[in-house]
Amino acid sequence: MEEKITQEFDQNAILEVRNLRKCFPIKKTFTGKVTQELVAVDNVSFKLMPGETLGIVGESGCGKTTLGRTILKLHEANGGQIIFEGKDITNLKPSKMREIRKRMQIIFQDPYSSLPPRSTVGGILSEPVEVHKIVPKSQIKDYVLDLMDKCGLRDYYYERYPHEFSGGQRQRICIARALSVNPKLVICDEPVSALDVSIQAQIINLLKKLQQEMNLTYLFISHDLSVVKFISDKIGVMYLGSMVEFGTKDDIFSNPLHPYTQALFSAIPQPDPDVKMNRIILKGDIPSPANPPKGCRFHTRCPKAMPICSEIAPEYRDFGNGHCAACHLLNKE
Repeated sequence: MEEKITQEFDQNAILEVRNLRKCFPIKKTFTGKVTQELVAVDNVSFKLMPGETLGIVGESGCGKTTLGRTILKLHEANGGQIIFEGKDITNLKPSKMREIRKRMQIIFQDPYSSLPPRSTVGGILSEPVEVHKIVPKSQIKDYVLDLMDKCGLRDYYYERYPHEFSGGQRQRICIARALSVNPKLVICDEPVSALDVSIQAQIINLLKKLQQEMNLTYLFISHDLSVVKFISDKIGVMYLGSMVEFGTKDDIFSNPLHPYTQALFSAIPQPDPDVKMNRIILKGDIPSPANPPKGCRFHTRCPKAMPICSEIAPEYRDFGNGHCAACHLLNKE
């Protein structure tokens, strides 16, 4: 029976997410029954092919980071499926996930808090190599030094501690740690947002170089659209836990379909001072994910909202070439 189910999955995709849902309880009764919950990720679906980079964009609090952590099973999903390398890992126990963890890793947003302060760089990078038995013990140091060199770290950093490094150097250490177990999929959770612009460019170029050398697949989470445009092959736009638009980079940037995507793109700064920016100003604040609006979740801020938007949730449809969006305006057309 399990073999038949597996055949339904796209065997070419390294990652397939189907109707993924993640909720966090807010209120419980004395018996432990959940009476109110916050829906952080709601009915999200997409496919990611080997060697591709998928950029996930959206405002703060839209569920980007929760999506990445749920895919890695750092959070347990409340619904849907996570298929990694043709295998459904949604309900796998931690003991079964141990082997899979080598092939899917994460680079955290904050390079300052994500490194243990009492361990040297050598210790930080050697531990996962030893635990997962990537190479024999006698070869661990040489393996780590080679990895450090790939990530732009000098060999004499091996005995140093995280507090002795700058933010950009720490992020290189975080990247080296993620790559130390030879993963196939790396989730980059806003890896450059805490860095200066000049350092951001270095880290992005490093990630692209490592992707080519090691045949990596990235899920790149960011709120910086210029960075996402540079590194991504596909882009998913999230709003209040839902995927409102998804497609190739060229389709999304040349023809954004959803009003929310159009508003995000209108905020991208233009380097030419003579070019007039046609900003789309969204009114109001993002509604609470604990109490989302009825119908389309974006209708409370949408400049093009219609009466139907406040009553019925729009259908998430493919408008050609895998360019998907959920908006009543598009259905009307």
